[in-house]
Amino acid sequence: MKHGKKYTESVKAFDLTKPYEAAEAIGIMLETAKAKFDETVEMHVRLGVDPRQADQQVRGVLVLPNGTGKTKKVLVIAKGAKADQAAAAGADYVGAEEMIAKIQNENWFDFDVMITTPDMMGMVGRIGRVLGPKGLMPNPKSGTVTMDVEKAIKEVKAGKVEYRLDKTAIIHCPIGKKSFGKEKLLENFTALMDAILKAKPATAKGQYLKSVAVASTMGPGVKVAVRG
Repeated sequence: MKHGKKYTESVKAFDLTKPYEAAEAIGIMLETAKAKFDETVEMHVRLGVDPRQADQQVRGVLVLPNGTGKTKKVLVIAKGAKADQAAAAGADYVGAEEMIAKIQNENWFDFDVMITTPDMMGMVGRIGRVLGPKGLMPNPKSGTVTMDVEKAIKEVKAGKVEYRLDKTAIIHCPIGKKSFGKEKLLENFTALMDAILKAKPATAKGQYLKSVAVASTMGPGVKVAVRG
């Protein structure tokens, strides 16, 4: 893969092979984020677990202390009082059959998160095959299948993120924007790292944290020193 001039210059500014303490790594990452837009900052965590084993899955949700810097559009599938509550809580779209039909017939996906009440899951399940690949299928574990739609909406708007293991045993998760600055990004980094450590499966053997890196959208990854 060929990289641009700015990326090449950024790589020369630090040692790609050396792991740095978290605060220093974030500082280097910010110094080497050269794009002209407010880049997203992501954490990449490689774990010593087998993602093929059901009892070694690592996933969860948390509200980052400083949010993500992105305002997410929320669609709530609900009826009656719960639909009214969702609208009052700030959902961008609220509906039932008509919203399912809109997604089915118009290939409409102008939302980032779908929240639904348990009684509507049968209806939502009909479009699971299109929601799943896009990561939009509501799930009780992520707090998006719930009777407390008001709380779910507020958490999403406040900066709730879902972290989960991919097929290569790596978690990729945003922790904010370049404009947050070092201190706020470090707070978000620490909160997510703590959550991942607490989510360690009882069946995991050997070293749990294999490697950690932080990177901006267009910048190189900076390794973070890991323990455990």
